[in-house]
Amino acid sequence: MAYIPDPSLTDLALGMVSTQSYPAIVGTADMMLKSAGVVLVGFEKIGGGHCTAIIRGKIADVRLAVQAGAETAEQFGQLVSTCIIPRPLPNLEVILPISSRMGNLLNLSYSLLKGQAVGLLETRGFPAMVGAADVMLKTADVHLAAYETIGAGLCTAIIRGNVADVALAIEAGMYEAERIGEFHSLMIVPRPLDDMEMVLPLHECWLQKPEPVRLPVKLKEKERVEIPSYKEVEL
Repeated sequence: MAYIPDPSLTDLALGMVSTQSYPAIVGTADMMLKSAGVVLVGFEKIGGGHCTAIIRGKIADVRLAVQAGAETAEQFGQLVSTCIIPRPLPNLEVILPISSRMGNLLNLSYSLLKGQAVGLLETRGFPAMVGAADVMLKTADVHLAAYETIGAGLCTAIIRGNVADVALAIEAGMYEAERIGEFHSLMIVPRPLDDMEMVLPLHECWLQKPEPVRLPVKLKEKERVEIPSYKEVEL
């Protein structure tokens, strides 16, 4: 039986850019989102430090976004590969481990850090990351949102705050990471878009889940109706 393409899917494509650094893939994805009308589906981490940003949109937009993402990743010295899949079949999109699940979960809650600048500092080694995070929190008015590991000993501390505080904290954290172990890379995203907000790691302590509305309920007292016994009934 021949496959008949869905007319609504003939102009859509998937785009992927892969790097060997978590801050680099976040910066790459940010550039892709801001260069064309695409949607960030999610990040995939396959170990060994490899991270892939996956986008979706019209074929022309995806091509433009992937090109911008590849150029950005090359500037960071972290580009591994790129790929564009025009008109993907539904079976491919369903089976691929595309991590929009995190975004769907975060949509159910409200992030207390939404709209703040994002700072990412990646180290090789967990002690260096923890030490850098401690110094960043003590240097400027920032919040530790979460941390991410991608294999090969690479750990990333993710902080949020205003742009000036994030930049100051990242600089201090970089020097502390070098003192303890190995600093690998960094990234600052001044104005993250909603797509980015939905896929960035965020500890549950920063999520405010909606509470059900409690309405006052007035219960009326039921009137007691006394029914006379058969002995009290006059014949």
